[in-house]
Amino acid sequence: MLAPLTNLQSHADGVLSDDEFRWLTLRAQGGFGLTMTCAAHVQAKGQGFPGQLGIFDDKHLAGLSRLASALNAEGTHSVVQLHHAGMRSPKELIGEAPHCPSANDEFGARAMSLDEVRESRDAFIAAAVRAEKAGFHGVELHGAHGYLICQFLSAEVNLRTDEYGGDFENRRRFLDEILDGVRAACGKDFSVGVRLSPERFGMDLGEILVLAQGLMTGGKVDYLDMSLWDVFKEPEDAAFKGKTLLQWFSSLPRGDCRLGAAGKIATGAQCQKAMDEGLDYVVIGRAAILHHDFPKKVAANAAFEPIALPVPEAHLKAEGLGIAFLTYMKTWKGFVAEPQTSSAD
Repeated sequence: MLAPLTNLQSHADGVLSDDEFRWLTLRAQGGFGLTMTCAAHVQAKGQGFPGQLGIFDDKHLAGLSRLASALNAEGTHSVVQLHHAGMRSPKELIGEAPHCPSANDEFGARAMSLDEVRESRDAFIAAAVRAEKAGFHGVELHGAHGYLICQFLSAEVNLRTDEYGGDFENRRRFLDEILDGVRAACGKDFSVGVRLSPERFGMDLGEILVLAQGLMTGGKVDYLDMSLWDVFKEPEDAAFKGKTLLQWFSSLPRGDCRLGAAGKIATGAQCQKAMDEGLDYVVIGRAAILHHDFPKKVAANAAFEPIALPVPEAHLKAEGLGIAFLTYMKTWKGFVAEPQTSSAD
């Protein structure tokens, strides 16, 4: 599966650009079984970064339909990741203070009213309907990395005293209601996935394990996408030492749901190890940036290793990165090689 990768390539209004179209369709051509967009924001005031793909308005449909058609023609399972940044929406980008389940001084975020909670919930559902209308095979709900769904899940961030705050059942209500709404509004063959992260951002590993098992056995989710940063490391929480993060999640009952994870899976050997330890699929991020055809390379050579970092700009351009994405990757320490300079005699 292609990880949902921030690439900053869409137009300012959220309309798909030719650069983002090329980036994604190349990955489908390269053999990814599931090709997912970057996080696509479901409300204008939920935008998280410049050049973000949008799915909050019908003006986005033409570009989304073009993308879905091209991805589907390659035989990949096409998915839009649905996202709302919540308190992590930059004020200068959305033109107002960001909003959050509760007021948050660190991010200068104001608390959402009950009506606003329901509006955001319904915006996720409407975005899923829009994705289906555009021709995508499914959607993934971005419940990780400290964005809005994750903010509701967090006991540190979510200090609400109504039905969306308090105990964990209430804090997961926002996610549960989105899932129920998407299932009711979209076709039975429309796939629904959820991305979760079990650490950082106020997450409690014990709670996320309970949530993950409930999602996988509850019949509403087709796949779970765990963002672990390093699938083979042990948890930070001392109570869960002795097993890797991957092992904690792969040991959970999962019913008919499929489990995948991202986090330092970049070689053929690491793919095999992660699958051997219980994943149904692997989620590829950095290696997919380096090689649009990473799946084909691993299929041809189980010991495949990506090109060594840092890589020349020309390599990334050939792999389908536009100027905006390339500029962004230069902010990743040690990823892009400094251009060679020559001096005249």
